[in-house]
Amino acid sequence: MHRPEPGPVSRRSLLRGAAVGGAALAAAPLFNLSAARAAGLDSGSYTIRFDNGARQTIKGLGFEIQSDSIGSGNNGMPDLVSGVPYDLTASERTRFYQQMLKVRSDRGFRYCRLALGLYHRGVSADGKHLVDRYDGQTALLAEMIGQAGIEGVAAEYWSPAPGWKANDSLVGQSADGRTAYGLASFAPADLDALGDAMVADLDHLAARGVPISMWGLQNEPDSPAKYSSCFYEPAQYLAAFKAVAPKIRAKYPNVMIHADSRGGWSGDRGKALIADAQALRHVDAWTYHRVGAYADEQITGDFTSGALGRPVFNNEFEYLHPTSSFNRTINTAHSIMNWMTFQNAPTWFWLHALKPTTNSESKGYSLGFWRPPSDTDFSRYPNIRPGHWDFNPENWNAVSGFVRYLPWDSVRHHVEEPVHDDGSAYTDHRIMAWKTAQGKQIFAVTNRSSSQPWTYNVDTQTTATFEGHRYGPTIHNQLLSKLTGPTLSITVPPLSVEFWVRTP
Repeated sequence: MHRPEPGPVSRRSLLRGAAVGGAALAAAPLFNLSAARAAGLDSGSYTIRFDNGARQTIKGLGFEIQSDSIGSGNNGMPDLVSGVPYDLTASERTRFYQQMLKVRSDRGFRYCRLALGLYHRGVSADGKHLVDRYDGQTALLAEMIGQAGIEGVAAEYWSPAPGWKANDSLVGQSADGRTAYGLASFAPADLDALGDAMVADLDHLAARGVPISMWGLQNEPDSPAKYSSCFYEPAQYLAAFKAVAPKIRAKYPNVMIHADSRGGWSGDRGKALIADAQALRHVDAWTYHRVGAYADEQITGDFTSGALGRPVFNNEFEYLHPTSSFNRTINTAHSIMNWMTFQNAPTWFWLHALKPTTNSESKGYSLGFWRPPSDTDFSRYPNIRPGHWDFNPENWNAVSGFVRYLPWDSVRHHVEEPVHDDGSAYTDHRIMAWKTAQGKQIFAVTNRSSSQPWTYNVDTQTTATFEGHRYGPTIHNQLLSKLTGPTLSITVPPLSVEFWVRTP
C-alpha cells in the first residue's frame, strides 16, 4: 500500500521503443505521418496467431473497495463510519454498480479485494473475530457484488483481530515508528486457534451473501504501518501460513490461496514457503505489489522463473503521488498488458474503485471519487454532491477498456511483432490479442509517444470487420471507423489505447 514509486525514468529508456538503428523521431505535429516516415520510424507489422497461438486464460480484473474510513494520507483510522457503498445515496449506489463495476450488460470486474481488519474491521466482544463495524456493512457488500455481477471477494488480512496481536491492536506499528507488532504467539495451539478464527471470519462474510474467491494471510507482511497491519518475519509467516492455509482449503476448497501480497515467490516470505513442501502445496498463486511502477519492468523483469508453475499477478496497483514522471494512463494500460503478455498473468488488480474527496491520496489511488456526507469543503471536487461520486479519468480511462472489452475467461493469443536488433520488445507500442470465451476476436494496441503517431499493420488472419474504441487521458471509449481484414492499417495517435473488436 505504501511501496515507494521508482525515480524518474531516463530519457534513454523512454526513447528506447522509438528508436531503430540509432534513428529517433524528430518533433513533428500530431498525425504528420510523412514527417514520421522521413525520420525512419512510424509503423510496424504484426500477425495475430488466432489459429494456434493460444496462451493463458485471463480470468478478469479486480479492484479494492474502501468500505470503511482511513485517515487522509493513510494516517491512522478515524472512528468516523464512512465508506462505499455505505455513504452513497440509493440511486448513486446503483449507478456505481452499473457504470463502474459492471460496465457491460452482463458483468465487468470479477474480483473485489476486501481488506480484512482495515476496511472490514469490526471486532467481536472476545477480540478474536472480525465482524461488521456498522449495521449492514456486509449486507451492502453483498448487494454490491450481486448487482455488479462480481464473482466474489479476494479476502486478505491487513491485520487479524486484535486479540491475536502482541499489542492488542489492529495497528501494526508503534506511534514513534520504531516497533513492529505481529502475533502475540506462534505456539502451535495458538496458531491452530488462529486458523479456526480466520475461517470463522470468512464464514461471517459467506453467511451474509459475500462469496469468497481468493484468500491471503497478510497484505505486505514486511511493512508495519500506522493503520491496520501485522508484521511477520519469514519464519513466522511460514508457521502461520502452515497452520491457517490448510483450514481455509478444507472449508473453502475452490478459493485461490496466494502469497505473499508483496514480493511473490522472490521475497523472503515466498522463499520460506518454497523451502517447505507442506506449505507450498497450499500456494495457488504468487502475488506482487508493483505500486506505480514503470510498466516496462514486466517486459524485462523476472517474475516467473521461480514460480514453480504457479501463476503470478499484481494484486495492487496505484500511484502514491498525483504526478509521475510518465503518463499514468498509458503506463497503467501497459502494466495490465505487460503482466499478461510477458508474465502470463491470469488477472490484475487496481487498488480502489472509489476514494473519498477528503483524502490526499485519492487522486492517485482511485478510479473515481465520492463525497462523504461529512465533507462540506467544496473547494475540492465542487461538482460532486454529498453521497454522490464521479470518475477519475486519468486512472479510469486506463482500466475501463479492459473491463469492457476483456471479458472473463478470455484466452490470450500470441502476436508476432517487430523487435529491436537486440531482440528486445518495443516498449512504447504494445499489442495484446485474445478471444472471448465465445470465440470473439479482440486486440488492444497502444502508443506511449507523446508526440508521434504509430501505425500498426495487423494481419488478423480473417476477412472479418473490426470496430475500434479509443481511450486516453481525456478520451473515453471513442468510437472509430470500422476496418476490414485480413490486414488492418491502424494509426494510433499519441498517448492512446485502442481496442479493436470483431463484428459481429
